[in-house]
Amino acid sequence: MRKFTHINASTIDEAVAALAKGNACAIAGGTDLVGMLKDNVLPDYPETVVNLKTIPDMDYITEDGGVIKIGALAILADIANSSVVKSKCGCLAEAAYRTASPNIREMGTIGGNICQNVRGWYFRKYNNRFNCLRKGGSMCYAEDGDNRYHSIFGAMNGCFSVNPGDTAPALIALDAKVVTTDRTVDAEDFFTMNGEKTTVLNDDEIVTEIQVPVFSGKCSFLKFAMRKSIDFPIVNCATAISNGTARICLNAVYNTPLRATAAEDAIAGQSITDSSAEAAGAAAVSDASALSMNSHKIQIAKTLVKRTILACK
Repeated sequence: MRKFTHINASTIDEAVAALAKGNACAIAGGTDLVGMLKDNVLPDYPETVVNLKTIPDMDYITEDGGVIKIGALAILADIANSSVVKSKCGCLAEAAYRTASPNIREMGTIGGNICQNVRGWYFRKYNNRFNCLRKGGSMCYAEDGDNRYHSIFGAMNGCFSVNPGDTAPALIALDAKVVTTDRTVDAEDFFTMNGEKTTVLNDDEIVTEIQVPVFSGKCSFLKFAMRKSIDFPIVNCATAISNGTARICLNAVYNTPLRATAAEDAIAGQSITDSSAEAAGAAAVSDASALSMNSHKIQIAKTLVKRTILACK
């Protein structure tokens, strides 16, 4: 690990000011960033790391006016165990519980979880061995290389890496909003692929709060991974259904979490049965196109859509 200046921010304004000076990054639980710094993954190493966990009162989970408000520094374990989250937006509690391992859930924050970087092994190779497309290189090595866990819905700007988050699809299915120091963004619009960035955040912008409307219908989250703990998803899915209207979001299948709008249309106004859920699952992957080594992800995505819908029956 190279040397850098470490700042313990005491206020949000102090953190933003430090980030605005340039060549700086924010850290909360550190479960993603520390590994990247140790492995020297990025071509531009930060001169300054700004610690957000020293900012007080940003780890709350409260209900206010029909909205569950979650501070960006709330740890995943607290979200998973929160009675208000479990009862009023249950698929988010399940997604938090299914993230990584118990010790990581005790460190990782909701803000960090939605802002984490991609896990593609060409991108993550230590000492920046593969200067891939996301880091200013000329190619996505996964397109013709080992692409078992990469996109089945094409490539944004030529990159086939996928968003690895577990809480992200639940937030999108629940029509949540992400509050930052500059704006409020629909969770669906928060994610992007712009070089090394996976979110729309500016360099001096940080997430301060997640707002989730109290959900009166039924919702479900499922994750498929090689192991039940620790592993990132091969595919995950969140579905929320209320009054015959569904919001369904897949993740780990594209550069950003992906609304399965075709599946939503297929199940809209329909009774939830095995056959209608099966049809919605098929619709969800109707535009999928496998790479050379990841056709299995299409069947997994189809099945998870079907099963999350059936869980909302």
